[in-house]
Amino acid sequence: MSRKHDTPPQAVALFYDGETTPRVTARGSGALAEEIIRIAREHGVPLHEDRDLLVLLSQLELGDEIPRELYLAVAEVIAFAYMLRGKVPDNWQP
Repeated sequence: MSRKHDTPPQAVALFYDGETTPRVTARGSGALAEEIIRIAREHGVPLHEDRDLLVLLSQLELGDEIPRELYLAVAEVIAFAYMLRGKVPDNWQP
């Protein structure tokens, strides 16, 4: 099957330290996106696919904080990534 009409891969990387607003640390398409994904996998960074969120985040510049309008969507992704790693907030109770 030909992949000629498929769009090139795209990726946006965010940095979040638990203290400050998440920031865009890398973004790109094609070979650059593949490299971002490779590095993330190599370092055990959880990956999340969400085309709509990707489109919005890819409009930001490197170093930009995510805008307030995306806080909830990004918070859900971060919470999911934390749970995958077995992390929970200090005051969290099931």
